Amino acid sequence: MKHRIVLVAFLACLSTATFAQDLGLSFSYFIPKNGYFSTPISPFSIRGVGVDITPFLAIETGASLYRMSGLNVKDLPFESKSPLVGPNFTIFIPLEIVFQLKGAAVEFDVKGGGFFFYGFDQRINYGNMDRAIRSHEGWAVANSSFEFDNKPGFGYHGGVELTVYATNQFGVTLETNYLVGHSKFPLTGAYSGGNNTIETKNVEFSDAKIDLTGLEISLGVIFTPGGQQPPKRRRR
Repeated sequence: MKHRIVLVAFLACLSTATFAQDLGLSFSYFIPKNGYFSTPISPFSIRGVGVDITPFLAIETGASLYRMSGLNVKDLPFESKSPLVGPNFTIFIPLEIVFQLKGAAVEFDVKGGGFFFYGFDQRINYGNMDRAIRSHEGWAVANSSFEFDNKPGFGYHGGVELTVYATNQFGVTLETNYLVGHSKFPLTGAYSGGNNTIETKNVEFSDAKIDLTGLEISLGVIFTPGGQQPPKRRRR
């Protein structure tokens, strides 16, 4: 509960700062490697909050809150093409350098940097986990039970953003980023199974990590009150 209160307060502060100059909203979707398509939840995504260093260079941050349908776990003794954790809620916070190419009504940005993420209400997908263990052991049946230590994660990303202003007051954005990151997720427990006989193995996967690798796609709209020119620093 404490984590949720901090998260809501953080997003509320971002929202207040964001809407002080211009109004906007973006919907960010994440397509993970060996995972399930993940969708945004309210308040969706607040991105592009930052400052211009020069007319062509800026620093931006923000936050996106995701409903992660399923993510994979790597650095296990076995591999799975299906997600091994989820669903959960994940906060994603980037910090990036942006190279801006601005026209009268169009802007094209190239960006890259690092990010922080943390998954709330983490859970193991035992259906996919047991299938991966069966394949690894060559068993006909398997049943597992694990405890985990959920930790924050970090990574890096790069991407591009295109903004088109239909009028001085209204614009639309399309952004894509490729993310490579992970968080430590050590597992301890046991699994049982076999073919003609049943055996139990006690295991510890101390190197296990949640894999946050994949493509992020954001669609957004920007509204500038009062018919002003498009702002130098977009906020949404």
